[in-house]
Amino acid sequence: MALKVKKSLLPNAGKGLFTTTAIRKNKKIIEYKGEIIEWKEYEKRVKENKDGYLFFVNKKRCIDAFSTPQHKARYANDAAGLSKVPGCKNNASYQIFDDKCYIVAERAIKAGEEIFVDYTKEYWACIRYNIKHGYHGKVVK
Repeated sequence: MALKVKKSLLPNAGKGLFTTTAIRKNKKIIEYKGEIIEWKEYEKRVKENKDGYLFFVNKKRCIDAFSTPQHKARYANDAAGLSKVPGCKNNASYQIFDDKCYIVAERAIKAGEEIFVDYTKEYWACIRYNIKHGYHGKVVK
């Protein structure tokens, strides 16, 4: 399967992840890769504003893709986030297989579509809180 990174369909979302081939439902699309760190290390990075690409597996295993732009999975956006576009809905989800995280198709995805994955309500609540209280920096993908 071929994936391409280009400008997202979502306003102000930066880059997005697109498929150039059709993907069937329940197919693993791509592994979410990055540096493997523990939660304590991630908390330090938050204070340095070097966060935004973390996938929490457990306290001993977090995948941090902040410093690994070569790994394409980090470019998948959430259609239910701050910038919504009519007709754009999440079509994939994060799933854990043997301590590895994958983006998996929740429905059949057509060639040319952007991959959208749920970041969770908790993630967006945190983002909205930070914006409301002035704790946000601009994240550019």
